[in-house]
Amino acid sequence: MAKQPNKKQEVETTGHEWDGIEEYNNPLPRWWLWVFYATIVWGIWYTIAYPAWPGIKSATAGYLGFSTRGQVAEDIAEFETRLEPINATLVAADLNEIRGNDELEGYAVNAGAAVYRTWCAQCHGSGAAGAVGYPNLQDDAWLWGGTMEEIHYTVSHGIRNEDDLDAHYSEMPAFGRDELLTREEVEQVVNYVMSLSAVNPPVDESLVEAGAEVYEINCVACHGEDAQGDKFQGAPNLADAIWLYGGDYDAIYETVWNSRFGVMPPMGGADLSEAEIRAVTTYVHQLGGGQDPE
Repeated sequence: MAKQPNKKQEVETTGHEWDGIEEYNNPLPRWWLWVFYATIVWGIWYTIAYPAWPGIKSATAGYLGFSTRGQVAEDIAEFETRLEPINATLVAADLNEIRGNDELEGYAVNAGAAVYRTWCAQCHGSGAAGAVGYPNLQDDAWLWGGTMEEIHYTVSHGIRNEDDLDAHYSEMPAFGRDELLTREEVEQVVNYVMSLSAVNPPVDESLVEAGAEVYEINCVACHGEDAQGDKFQGAPNLADAIWLYGGDYDAIYETVWNSRFGVMPPMGGADLSEAEIRAVTTYVHQLGGGQDPE
């Protein structure tokens, strides 16, 4: 008896049809389904084991107790342990001897650059060139002095802040706003000050002579007879080409009329360690404008 051929069984369709084309309901391969189920189980386990589900204040911690923040903290602690010997040497060294020790200075400059980028670049710029109201740390114009000791003190205690009683402090009177000078006298002294430097010429040469008298009465005590400034008071040199808030007429007029009151936070204490302060002091000092002790 002849063997009957098997009939070809048609696969069921999904019932969808488009332009005469039907969609077969072929099952997925068994291995693919098992992999798919395994990923579901893995996902459920992962959300239980690791931080995953967000809450009001924080995510679920996970029973493994792992966190990337904790891992970073461990790595930092490990490197701090490795650096303890050289940091101790940096803290114990005389500030003025750091620059003469190649190994210590090399470490301090590199470590100080990292500290600077984290804590200082927001105001003084990534290249330390400053901005309007924020001093350029590359030049040799230092309101409070540019020796290692003076920079260290400024970084540690800051300027005109309310958080450190040892902060540098000085305050320029608001000559116009507080009616210490008339508008005419302000205009006169502004033109005189502009005549002292080569940045911008006076707007009105006829007011310079009268402005010199206003300056002598009201400004000499801080800026000096020669207008060279006084670092003890943080009074800037008015005869050079460096202007913290701008050297044009409007900027100087605003300074005389309303005064300026720049604030720098103290970096000592909770923010930076003594080793970090010494490192960033060394970094800033070697940028080009650091001064030798007198």
